[in-house]
Amino acid sequence: MKSVAENEDMATIAVGKKEVTRDLDHCDIPYYVSEFVEREVGNDYDSLRKLDNLIDKLSENKQQLEEQVLTVSSEVPKRIQNALKNAEDSKKSLNRLLEEETLLSESINSHLEKAQPWMEELHVLISQVEEIERHLAYLKWISRIEELSDSIQQYLMTNSVPEAASTLAFMAELDIKLQESSCSHLLAFMRSTVKFWHKILKDKLSSGFEEVLAQLSWPFVGPPQSQAFGLPAPASAPDVYNNLEMLFCQLLKLQTSDELLTKPKQLPEKYSLPPSPPIILPIQIMLNPLQKRFKYHFTGNKQTNVLNKPEWYLTQVLMWIGNHAKFLDDKIQPILDKAGSSVNAGLEFSRGLVMLILEKLAADIPCLLYDDALFCHLVDEVLLFERELYSVHGYLSSLPSCMHILSEESCFQRWLTVEKKFALQKMDSMLSSEAAWVSQYKDITDVDEMKVPDCAETFMTLLLVITDRYKNLPTASRKLQFLGLQKELVDDFRIRLTQVMKEETRASLGFRYCAILNAVNYIATVLADWADNVFFLQLQQAELEVHVESSAVSKLQLGQLASMESSVFDEMINLLERLKHDMLTRQVDHVFREVKDAAKLYKKERWLSLPSQAEQAVMSLSSTACPMLLTLRDRLLQLEEQLCHSLFKIFWQMLAEKVDLYIYQEIIMANHFNEGGAAQLQFDMSRNLFPLFSHYCKRPENYFKHIKEACIILNLNVGSALLLKDVLQSAADNETFKPNQPSAIAALNELGVYKLAQQDVEILLNLRASWPNTGK
Repeated sequence: MKSVAENEDMATIAVGKKEVTRDLDHCDIPYYVSEFVEREVGNDYDSLRKLDNLIDKLSENKQQLEEQVLTVSSEVPKRIQNALKNAEDSKKSLNRLLEEETLLSESINSHLEKAQPWMEELHVLISQVEEIERHLAYLKWISRIEELSDSIQQYLMTNSVPEAASTLAFMAELDIKLQESSCSHLLAFMRSTVKFWHKILKDKLSSGFEEVLAQLSWPFVGPPQSQAFGLPAPASAPDVYNNLEMLFCQLLKLQTSDELLTKPKQLPEKYSLPPSPPIILPIQIMLNPLQKRFKYHFTGNKQTNVLNKPEWYLTQVLMWIGNHAKFLDDKIQPILDKAGSSVNAGLEFSRGLVMLILEKLAADIPCLLYDDALFCHLVDEVLLFERELYSVHGYLSSLPSCMHILSEESCFQRWLTVEKKFALQKMDSMLSSEAAWVSQYKDITDVDEMKVPDCAETFMTLLLVITDRYKNLPTASRKLQFLGLQKELVDDFRIRLTQVMKEETRASLGFRYCAILNAVNYIATVLADWADNVFFLQLQQAELEVHVESSAVSKLQLGQLASMESSVFDEMINLLERLKHDMLTRQVDHVFREVKDAAKLYKKERWLSLPSQAEQAVMSLSSTACPMLLTLRDRLLQLEEQLCHSLFKIFWQMLAEKVDLYIYQEIIMANHFNEGGAAQLQFDMSRNLFPLFSHYCKRPENYFKHIKEACIILNLNVGSALLLKDVLQSAADNETFKPNQPSAIAALNELGVYKLAQQDVEILLNLRASWPNTGK
């Protein structure tokens, strides 16, 4: 009954809730009252006792709200009145400001109309003033130039040359600052003034400097032993060196003006010489007599100017650099350091003389470009000159050098062509030589470890020489072209070796065939070593950059190049390794055929009827095994003598693998063995075959695992053999072993059998001839 009543009450409330709906557009009092009653009373009728307190609380809230409403209703009109009043005041202020703005605007416009004529007149005046100021600035510059010019004149009249030089240096700096000006006449006046005084000062200082140099016996053109080496009489030495320092410093001050007025002689752009500053003025003066001597002897119709003797002028320049090096370091460099200059006297002097060489080469090369002998001789001499210039005299690679002339397109392509031509001729001669396949170190055991034939060593020396010739080229692109030539030569030499090898195929164990194999191995080894050289790693990086720009190779190859997984010689090395493997395989096959022929009698041995070990006083080698073992011994000794150590190691390991499988498959698995036969087989193998290879490794039996493990199975005592047979049989019958039963693999491992499969072991057990009668 109670539950029915509760359901009726709930329905009533639900109905009531449905009847009270909320009006969202207005303040819905019935809805809020319903919500309030539901919240405070709900379905708990016991809470109706709280109604008195609830009514009191609501009455109190109502009273408070009424008081607030009364307060607000009394305050709101006052606020509204104040707001309206403020708005009226603001409006009046705004109107007043608008009127004032109108009056002010009219006044300004009127003033502007009246002032317009004054503005126009004032603008004209301002323009005139600006023009006068420009004229004044122009006159000030002229006055400043004239003042500086007068100062230089006064200094020269009083013989104050250092002050005159300093003033001229300041004037030259002003000239540089004026270059941004559009006043062409002022610029021309400044430049002509600088030029005027520069010539006077340069002539005056140069003549004095040349006199001092003459007192020092400059230049030192004789042999070093006969040189006075710039040493004047002891009494006058301090004065001479003081004058040298004073005049050198004064000439150094003229450097700025000299660079403004003198354009250095430049070679054509096709030579791509690196930018370099002009040679400092005092060094130029010191170089003048040597330049005159050079041009006298090595230009025109002089007997010393011949195309086939480039070493004359190259050697002469090296002698001049060497003869003057000590004087420049001891006497001139301290002056430069004291003056705060960063110039190296020796390098500056060398640079001036090298420029003579570059001009000479640029003039001579077109005349001998198509004469192979002359051109090749020139290149050889230039490379020798460069080597001494860099190694002995400390010349810098960042400065212009002869390699820039040789890198010019037509000259460089000719150089590549000639280099390839002479390299191919050298390869022809080295391969046709009588000693081509003989090692020149054959009688020196320690040196002849690689057993390298003379032709291979000569060829790698040729490649090394080519590397030395081009490694100082100024650009990576030129070096990469030479690297391409080297790769071509390696491939050509490989093809020639392959051709000679094919002629020797019938005698694959012969001396020449082995020499070819040693040559292939040596070339591949050296190329692999070169791949880790810094020079070739740099070329690899340059090649990578070229490939990235041209997208000529796959992303995989780019990745390998970038990660250094491959090298610039990888393609060549892979081809050589393939050739080496083919040749070794042919040798192994040849020896293996001989071993098989020699093993025919041993294969037919009566293993089933041999006497047991107990019946023999001493075990001895089977007579039928002797031909096979002798063949093996002779060929191993022969090839150990003819092949290098690394190749012979590969050879005997490959041969051992083949012999192991052959004896196992063709002899052991093809016969049945009694106790004596098994013991004889083990004796032949462990005491005779394995020791043949003991010279080459500590445990030769590890290379004959099939034979070794087969001998273990065949020579097990009967009890162990029966037990093993049961284990293998159980393993075959049950895929899942019993918990306490050992697995077949564990049993085999315990006996020392790891290589043979379970099925092979079962076959070997069945090859045993004598089994006890177990009643099965």
